[in-house]
Amino acid sequence: MMGLIEIGEQALNGLIISTFYALTALGLAIIFGVLRIVNFAHGELYMLGGYVGYLIVTVLGLPPVVGVVAAAAALLIFGALIERALIRPIHLGKVDRPDEYAIIITFGLSVLLLNVANSVFGPWPQRPAPIYRGRVELGELIVSGDRLAAAAAAMVLIIGTIVVLRYTWIGRAVRAVSQDRAAAETFGVDINRTSMLAFGVGAALAGAAGALIGPVFNVTPPMGVVPSIKAYIVVVLGGLGSIPGAIVGALILGEVESFATVLIPDTTRALAYKDAYGLFVLTAVLLLRPQGLFGRKERRA
Repeated sequence: MMGLIEIGEQALNGLIISTFYALTALGLAIIFGVLRIVNFAHGELYMLGGYVGYLIVTVLGLPPVVGVVAAAAALLIFGALIERALIRPIHLGKVDRPDEYAIIITFGLSVLLLNVANSVFGPWPQRPAPIYRGRVELGELIVSGDRLAAAAAAMVLIIGTIVVLRYTWIGRAVRAVSQDRAAAETFGVDINRTSMLAFGVGAALAGAAGALIGPVFNVTPPMGVVPSIKAYIVVVLGGLGSIPGAIVGALILGEVESFATVLIPDTTRALAYKDAYGLFVLTAVLLLRPQGLFGRKERRA
């Protein structure tokens, strides 16, 4: 049986990792909600954010917080350019098979970015300075300061994104387009600009997540592979395109992974099976509710 301290430790670890899952999945959910495509290059945008943060902190010697802001800004611009050059033809009717095109173009971009990063930076892991060093004592719990500071920053970004989507005109435009593109255009919303902004914001959130997690788990070219898979699981679990679903799904996945590791006494084996538990939860939820926790059923003619 687990004691109260062990339960609190596992719950806190699950909450910390959930914030990273939520930040990455939030960007993916915004992109899907507005553009109706699954971005298979999301993990590589996450990776680019990690390298931007690394360059800002290690090469230029600026504070880690500046590295996170710079990563988000750089990926915002890069994401907007990707939408303008590669994704917009889908919605302009210039592509005969848009669904297949979206899969191929984002997957191809993923492979390209991964190989470019590997050529430029090499396969060696890099670790920039974290936002906060040392340990933090929360009562009887002792938490690594770099993880706690990164999770706190991720939570601030999540809350800020939700506030913008909820209470600003830009956020209302994004929500309107995600609900009905034709109706939003009828009411004067610039569909192209909103789509470009949505992809840019999604890329910026992924980049910020990469810059935050880089000092914790190192920066490498394939660093975005596992987080992107977790983001896909979270988005499908919560409901495709649902912002609350992405956050709740991330919380569920993080806590399940954290507590499931204590089911196997052997620590090495427990960590090896950690990534499988999320798939079990996803399968169970989809069997009972195929549209996800917060998704809506859609009827096709």
